[in-house]
Amino acid sequence: MSFASKGLLASLLLTSALIVPAQAQDTYPTQPITMIVPFSAGGPTDTVARLIAQTMSTDLGQQVLVQNVGGAGGTLGAGQVAKAKADGYTLLLHHIGMSTAPTLYRQLAYDPAKDFAPVGLVTTVPMTIVARKDFEPGSIADLVAYLKEKGADTTYAHAGIGSASHLCGMLLQETLGVQMVTVPYQGAAPAMTDIVGGQVDLLCDQTTNTTNQIKAGEVKAYAVTSPERLASLPDLPTTKESGLEKLDIGVWHGLYAPAGTDPAIVSRLEASLQKALTNETVKARFAELGTAPVTAEEATPDGLKNELSSQIELWRPIIQAAGVYAN
Repeated sequence: MSFASKGLLASLLLTSALIVPAQAQDTYPTQPITMIVPFSAGGPTDTVARLIAQTMSTDLGQQVLVQNVGGAGGTLGAGQVAKAKADGYTLLLHHIGMSTAPTLYRQLAYDPAKDFAPVGLVTTVPMTIVARKDFEPGSIADLVAYLKEKGADTTYAHAGIGSASHLCGMLLQETLGVQMVTVPYQGAAPAMTDIVGGQVDLLCDQTTNTTNQIKAGEVKAYAVTSPERLASLPDLPTTKESGLEKLDIGVWHGLYAPAGTDPAIVSRLEASLQKALTNETVKARFAELGTAPVTAEEATPDGLKNELSSQIELWRPIIQAAGVYAN
């Protein structure tokens, strides 16, 4: 083979190598996608994931299958995605815990800011302070007074270190200057089960995990952490109007792919997420649960990247002051 022929062959091989990935991007996805939720089934983050996964499945033409990989405050599932092949077929739907893990876990197996390719924010869910239905305090003012007197004898349930309910509990205790007996569970669903059953006293968790129980009268509700009252729970006062301005916490959720995922695939996932968040069924269901989709500007890689960065800095001093660490 002549030098010219070898050069032509090399050129063709190089062109072919460049064309194959482009074709792969154009046809993505060609198989089902796994969306990992790093918490137990039936919890608030699981609810958010399943709502958008259903609509994204229709848009992408492939099933987006939600898989629950709970444990260690969400770090097991997140770590699994961080190590997954960066081909767009393994995603992560995580909440505010992505921003608290770097401080809570001294030996975290991944870097939230470096080991993931952000796709976009999904929603920010308010928190509600609820209790077993026969708990003594009758209002948020009564609850504050009760905890200042009997906080050490009050049991507080949460879904594990680093969970949204754990963070809300830390902030509640810091705001009131009290200490409660914390009772960790392996997920938000079993924590709620024991609140309904009367085994523990208090819980602060996302509206996606509490609204149905509040409306059914299965728990006693005291306040919501949103700036304004919720249309779905209009009689529930806000923490702000109750004099607890510091107890301002909303649990944001974001969608991620592993770092190194092709930008074209991330862009396709972003477009599908945006479509899911404008779906009327998704919007109506979110409204029923006391939340709403984020704006189009927030449901982007930059929107999620900026939120993650700012929230890491926000929570670091709060966690350090509380002296709570997972390992």
